[in-house]
Amino acid sequence: MIALVQRVREASVTVDNTTIGAIDRELLVFLGIHSNDTTAEADWLARKCARLRIFADDAGQMNLSASDVSGEVLLISQFTLYGNTKKGHRPSFVEAARPEIAEPLYEYFRDRLSDELGYPVACGSFGASMQISLVNDGPVTISIEREPKT
Repeated sequence: MIALVQRVREASVTVDNTTIGAIDRELLVFLGIHSNDTTAEADWLARKCARLRIFADDAGQMNLSASDVSGEVLLISQFTLYGNTKKGHRPSFVEAARPEIAEPLYEYFRDRLSDELGYPVACGSFGASMQISLVNDGPVTISIEREPKT
């Protein structure tokens, strides 16, 4: 499972010209789910995202997490994070989980992240064609991966 975490000043997700999720600040998380992922990877990654210390403390050091600052989070499913480009120029997505596996794990991750933070997480629409708008803060972008145990 891969989370691409961006510290943002604002972010929103639109489907069919309708905004379905928006945040004013803090974290935008793009989530990719591997075909061998389980709830164990989701549990680990949700804890890691909630506790990732990428917000400034009073001294200006990145020592605070989203849970420390009670920041908003926007979660977007993105199977293309498992795009393999080792051969040729067209990405292969064979490692990405099929929707029937990925969607329940995405929802499980959303719920676990919300539990870790102590407040709801805004979301995109799984499997939909989405338009994401964001203002990156810093910029700060961190990739976190938890490989599935096989």
